[in-house]
Amino acid sequence: QVQLVESGGGLVQAGGSLRLSCAASGRSFSVYAMGWFRQGPGKEREFVATISDSITFYGDSVKGRFTVSRDNAKNTVYLHMNSLKPEDAAVYYCAQEGSPYGYSGAHDLPGTYDFWGQGTQVTVSS
Repeated sequence: QVQLVESGGGLVQAGGSLRLSCAASGRSFSVYAMGWFRQGPGKEREFVATISDSITFYGDSVKGRFTVSRDNAKNTVYLHMNSLKPEDAAVYYCAQEGSPYGYSGAHDLPGTYDFWGQGTQVTVSS
């Protein structure tokens, strides 16, 4: 059974940084793409970033400020967030592709990912 557990959320001032972590368990980690999404109050779930092997993609609103990385030895994916803005405030979710070696669908759509964590809250004060 796949489990994804996010951590690292919290309150940060605008312009500050946070690092989110997502620890995965339940099956081989390195062969599956991992994604980060976020959802603010009253908003749809939004694509943030994804990593498959060493290939990364980012949502337009976070390009140049966020970096996704993974440590396969630790079964963990990270989201390094810099220059945070109030509009970055949301619940951040980690997700894992259901199929190995790439994406079964569009990498920026939630439906492409089969497994999800419980989310971690990020609050940015202005």
